[in-house]
Amino acid sequence: MRHPVLISRERLVFWWLAWLLVILGQLLLYYFAYGRFSVVFIVDGGLSLLIFSGIGLSLWYPFSFFNNGKSGPVAIITNLTLTGALSILIWMLIVRYTLQLALPGFTDLENYWESTFLYRIATGVFIYFLTVLSYFLFLSLSRLSEKKAREARLESLVRETELKMLRSQINPHFLFNSLNSISSLTITNPDKARDMVIKLSEFMRYALSKKDEQPVTLRSELENLRLYLEIEKVRFGDRLSTAENIDENCLDIKVPVMILQPLYENAIKHGVYETTECVAINTSVTCRKGYLEIMISNNYDPAALPVKGTGTGLMNVARRLDLFYGNRASIRTSKENGIFSVSVFLPAES
Repeated sequence: MRHPVLISRERLVFWWLAWLLVILGQLLLYYFAYGRFSVVFIVDGGLSLLIFSGIGLSLWYPFSFFNNGKSGPVAIITNLTLTGALSILIWMLIVRYTLQLALPGFTDLENYWESTFLYRIATGVFIYFLTVLSYFLFLSLSRLSEKKAREARLESLVRETELKMLRSQINPHFLFNSLNSISSLTITNPDKARDMVIKLSEFMRYALSKKDEQPVTLRSELENLRLYLEIEKVRFGDRLSTAENIDENCLDIKVPVMILQPLYENAIKHGVYETTECVAINTSVTCRKGYLEIMISNNYDPAALPVKGTGTGLMNVARRLDLFYGNRASIRTSKENGIFSVSVFLPAES
């Protein structure tokens, strides 16, 4: 695990600033205790805490080694206690000889050292405790961050898997229906069957080339949907017609790939199949207030016996929208005056 302080320049600067505040705090403590500032106090306090700050940086490595998740609490406490004792001993030895070099004219260094010896030990223990406590905090936050990152990756994987599963339920369903129609047309109208095979191959090429869930432009999606409707027109002839009212400013907005095809398939299933009259499928696309609205409507015969369905198409679209956009997207359906409409609202993201 990387050092939590040395991982960035900003943290290292903050580390030294924190120690500078500790040094100033100790000098104020000396002042209130003795009523004056002394060169000895300033040099002693500054050197002592600066040296401990350097030792404190190196303490991360034994600390992270002992807290690797394999050692028990007793072993961790024992190791940290021994590390602390050794660190404080090294710190006091370095400070002792550094003071001797920094204050060559100070003749009472021995008495001064002996009178402050217990205070130094208490200070060393206290600062070591704070350093270890801060590293425990760093380690806990790091593990929490890693846990959240793993959960996010797992959630992303589950989301991607579910999206692929939803798409896998749609494409074979359409392919199955198309192949059945081609099979019938080979007997009744071979030319139409051949035309349908060509259009179906182009449609499936688009579907298979978009194997991942990266969004595509609305322009690309609509072009593919026109191809899909051409396939269906081969099947149903004059019984199916289409019309579009599309705002050109919306064509570069990104949408989930193959998100609209189930809605057209649903319109054909519950419109063309249920009547012998001509069914018109109208597509309207508008952009307003940061949202893209796509409305697909078709006429139907209210008196006709409805074709039974599982609702897979609409449910899949609603679920994919939820996985892509959360509560920022929605889908609504309505039946009024013999017109069935599906409206999809998406964030207008380009």
